[in-house]
Amino acid sequence: MTPQRQLVLDAVRELGHATPEQICTRVQSAAPAVNITTVYRTLDLLERIGLVRHTHLGHGAPTYSEQEHQHVHLVCHSCGRVTESPTDLMDGLAARLLAESEFVLDPSHVALSGRCRGCRDEEEEQS
Repeated sequence: MTPQRQLVLDAVRELGHATPEQICTRVQSAAPAVNITTVYRTLDLLERIGLVRHTHLGHGAPTYSEQEHQHVHLVCHSCGRVTESPTDLMDGLAARLLAESEFVLDPSHVALSGRCRGCRDEEEEQS
């Protein structure tokens, strides 16, 4: 593990869910010479060896987190807040997909869009 790769892995762990650009910014605070290309290549390598995984939380760049992070992502399409729910939330859907489509769902790689309580409450207050 090179020092640059370790910095990228440390940034993923510290940030939780972060885009490559956010990871690059964190890495550059310790090593200004590391560029975004190095971060992308390192993330690809770390994913191939099972240390990180990516998730698409909507439009734009994927976010990266540690491999052992097992949860469903709930993304508010009003404010962008991301919360996490246990993967067993998807058990019924996973069973149905397997039975009807012979498709095995990876619930830890799922992002569901909707509106968070805060945004709903704010809208009700404005009404």
